[in-house]
Amino acid sequence: MKAIALDTYGSPDDLRLVELPEPKVAPGEVLIRVKAAGVNPVDWKLGASMLDAIMETRFPLISGWDVAGVVERVGFDATEFAVGDEVYGYIRKDWAQNGAYAELVSAPVRALAKKPASLSWEEAAGVPLAGLTAYQSIERLGIGRGDVVLVHAAAGGVGSLGVQIAVARGARVIGTASERNHEFLRSLGAEPVTYGEGFVDRVRELAPEGVDAVLDFVGDGAVRQSLPLLRRPGRVASIADGEAALDAGGQYVWVRPSSADLTTLAQLADAGELRVHVEKALPLAAAAEAWRLSQSGRTRGKIVLTV
Repeated sequence: MKAIALDTYGSPDDLRLVELPEPKVAPGEVLIRVKAAGVNPVDWKLGASMLDAIMETRFPLISGWDVAGVVERVGFDATEFAVGDEVYGYIRKDWAQNGAYAELVSAPVRALAKKPASLSWEEAAGVPLAGLTAYQSIERLGIGRGDVVLVHAAAGGVGSLGVQIAVARGARVIGTASERNHEFLRSLGAEPVTYGEGFVDRVRELAPEGVDAVLDFVGDGAVRQSLPLLRRPGRVASIADGEAALDAGGQYVWVRPSSADLTTLAQLADAGELRVHVEKALPLAAAAEAWRLSQSGRTRGKIVLTV
């Protein structure tokens, strides 16, 4: 099969298109014919050894934890799916090696769900990691109807999905973003504010009594700067500044695979309450370009590779 791989830790320039054997399909797994693979910052961070302290990596490394595709083979005791099923998932395993930047990938059924019928392959591949991160952060804080929620990096891959999930649960959402993304946030149901110096005062103008919860999807001091806005201490979650969130009595979120949560996200999408903005869809061979775009930190929505 064709795949994009790294022979050792490196940069986008070290990615190469190679022929590799088909992955083995363990009990409780299925083999997926990949239609699209989502690109996330964790992909290039893992490839650059930035996660070496917390995750075992083996080479050649095929990156990619987000997949959308068709079940091609069913492993022993994987009764949840059948050949021909359209699925999507966040396919993180116990170590990193055989990811979704390939024509074929094996995945445990616990990390998969039926693909949302209303989404294209590219859109579906943009959901799993970002959507689960947003959903699980919102679940941890118990965000629901009547809450006023501040979402940092609201126009990004995680933030744009988090805005919509919170809105679908009846929350009022204020989102930080650059001015060029303000209209985009309004289209998702959020009230935009420009990030940077003075954003606390700008949020106060919209919510004089403060906010009920803070979702930090950017880091860079956002948690500590937001604490004066919280009506009740501790209702803060971060994926980028765990120390600050924990010090504030909040949550440090590292996304987990979950078939049940993916099913919930699919239901939101098919109900018209969750849409995915694909900023760029590139062919598999252009993975290096996709990594560079992700590294720029200026992407609205998602970057996807098509296979």
